[in-house]
Amino acid sequence: MSSAGNGALAGLTGTAAMTATQAIEMRLSGRPASTVPGQVASRLLRLHPGDDAELSRISRGMHWAHGTTHGLVRAGIGALGLSGTAAAGAHLALLWTSDALLYKALGIADWPWRWAAAELVPDVLHKGTYALATSAAFDRLA
Repeated sequence: MSSAGNGALAGLTGTAAMTATQAIEMRLSGRPASTVPGQVASRLLRLHPGDDAELSRISRGMHWAHGTTHGLVRAGIGALGLSGTAAAGAHLALLWTSDALLYKALGIADWPWRWAAAELVPDVLHKGTYALATSAAFDRLA
């Protein structure tokens, strides 16, 4: 398989790991599922969800699409010669920064340093899980 194919498969694996940690965290904390992915997709694609259920469906699709395609970023990091925890750290930095900038640019969220800990901690935890799982999967596939 090509490096891009490995990246997409690794991104899918990382998304599954992140989804699992989110499900556990939401069960323990009582936090509802985030609609941020759906808000991003709706603004970028000029969609107009009719209700919360439709926004939730869009969110689930965008969550999986974003995670899978962001595996291509991990493939690019691998092409630079990074692997293991260094690659996972670089991937997390790129993912988290690009998402924060996108959320701010689209008017979905304020700058991260203004987020409450209850928003910031789960976001970093779940994206960190994603980056570690994606990196481990990519290294294994490569």
